[in-house]
Amino acid sequence: MDELQAVRERGICLRIPLNQFETKTQHVTIVDGPGHRNFIKNMITDASQIDCVLLVVSAGLNGFKVDVSKDGQTREHALFMYTLGVKQMIVIVNKMDTTDPPFSQVRFNEIKSELLTYIEEIGYQPESIAFIPVSALYSDNMIDPSVNMSWYKGWTVERKEGSVTGKTLVEAIDAIIPPQHPSEKPLRLPIQDVYTISDTVTVAVGRIEAGILKTNMKITFTPSNLSTEVKSIEMYHERMDEALPGDNIGFGVQDVSARKLHRGFVCSDSNNDPAQEASSLIAQIIVLNHPGKISQGYTPTLDCHTAHIACKFAELISKIGLQTGNAIEDAPKFVKSGDCAIVKLIPTKPMCVEKFADYPSLGRFIVRDMRQTVAVGIIKDVEKRTPNRTLDNYISCSSH
Repeated sequence: MDELQAVRERGICLRIPLNQFETKTQHVTIVDGPGHRNFIKNMITDASQIDCVLLVVSAGLNGFKVDVSKDGQTREHALFMYTLGVKQMIVIVNKMDTTDPPFSQVRFNEIKSELLTYIEEIGYQPESIAFIPVSALYSDNMIDPSVNMSWYKGWTVERKEGSVTGKTLVEAIDAIIPPQHPSEKPLRLPIQDVYTISDTVTVAVGRIEAGILKTNMKITFTPSNLSTEVKSIEMYHERMDEALPGDNIGFGVQDVSARKLHRGFVCSDSNNDPAQEASSLIAQIIVLNHPGKISQGYTPTLDCHTAHIACKFAELISKIGLQTGNAIEDAPKFVKSGDCAIVKLIPTKPMCVEKFADYPSLGRFIVRDMRQTVAVGIIKDVEKRTPNRTLDNYISCSSH
């Protein structure tokens, strides 16, 4: 797992691979997000594809202290996932073989207690989370119950669908509830990566958040306003005629240069409410961690679905109560950490987002500046920019 010994020694994982495997009930794609701060942007991108977060913490004393510190990665990752709508979580307490004494029940309970407090503050329901002590290096509690941790009686997850129990990580993965994605809505497919296959074929990769993608469908990429047809669809190395919400796919298009497509673009059906570029957006934000005051003109980076674009705070419309949502101050001069506000944001580059009420995964975002999370928010309304060129002309011009 992750070339375990080498990764353990270096303390970092640099890649974000998509690994697939099958359990008794699930076809699972693991997105291995790096844990170090320099790679947070990539982790946020991948979070938009995730149905359940596996939050891995180290049982080692020093590693855990760093992870759960005020600026630690575990706290930040858990907050990111909840904000991005990932409401299912499994907590994996790894490296139990390194505790003193090894496989210590006391150490596991200490970690569980501390994490539960923070996770509940974020918004997760503690009774819905499985906490599992493991040693990935020695496969303890990964597939089979550990003989080294006979004190561990297993996990119980309570939710409206009923309670589930188990002992191992694989059993917890089997208990994940696949989320319901709206297939009846117009297609929305944020692009994660783009590859050149040949001189005439380009493959885009992403997860369908709403709608259905079919071969021969005419599609539009926003905000470039580029249109083409879907020539092929592939998932898990198998060809398919259509893909549904929640599917992580690659799809081929012809006569569109990969240079014209970028991560953060959104693919939609040209003939069914195609996505449009956002000229501005009204958002509700919660300021989490800013050293000073945020005022009009502030221009941090917004991470929304797979897009990563600087946006200007054009207007502070009102400060609102966190619990009530009611305005408590109109047109404030500034907002600071702990404040909840309605603001108008203007992207500094072309960007495609949607209202949270219409497409939740394309309407929630994280505000980052100074290499840290400044705020989180949801989009209440979007002012769409009218295209100023025809789609077919755009392709015709770009193909010369």
